[in-house]
Amino acid sequence: MKILFFDLETTGIRYWRNGIHQISGEVVIDGECKESFNFHVRPNPQCDVDEEALKICHVTKEQIFAYPPMEEVYKQFVQMLSKYVDKYDRTDKFFLAGYNNSSFDNYFLKAFFVQNGDNYFYSWFWVNSIDVMVLATQHLLEERHKMPDFKQETVARALGIELEADKLHNASYDIYLTREIYKRLIG
Repeated sequence: MKILFFDLETTGIRYWRNGIHQISGEVVIDGECKESFNFHVRPNPQCDVDEEALKICHVTKEQIFAYPPMEEVYKQFVQMLSKYVDKYDRTDKFFLAGYNNSSFDNYFLKAFFVQNGDNYFYSWFWVNSIDVMVLATQHLLEERHKMPDFKQETVARALGIELEADKLHNASYDIYLTREIYKRLIG
């Protein structure tokens, strides 16, 4: 089984208007991490940039627009994917996995492919994905009413995972938390 655990940091919450500035994750095949990645990306030049979104990630416009161009990062990302998946084989794909990825990150990642002229996103990924937040819902049914929210940080704490609050909202740290939550849930 091939899983691409991933997390994105973006310039806002609208995938059709905002862009990606960080893509991090791990390639996991049959339960073994084969490769980790952490790409900083200059967002699409036509995207809107919400200053509040950048503050959450502790980055500035100057920083993100100094990152490598999205076309360059896209090529590196696809090169990495192609080491593990044959996009021409309909039976060989990754499951995308993340925290709240079904309603957020997946849309941004697909838009990233389209913005780079690639309309074959589903040649790489199954249409259904693994949303760790949804998995945690079932596991924490009895405790949910005591929780102030269902953010990744809150869920990690509820599962007894120690975390470093100053590292939150960095995609590479957030994917670490996602994997830790996932391990506890399927354990």
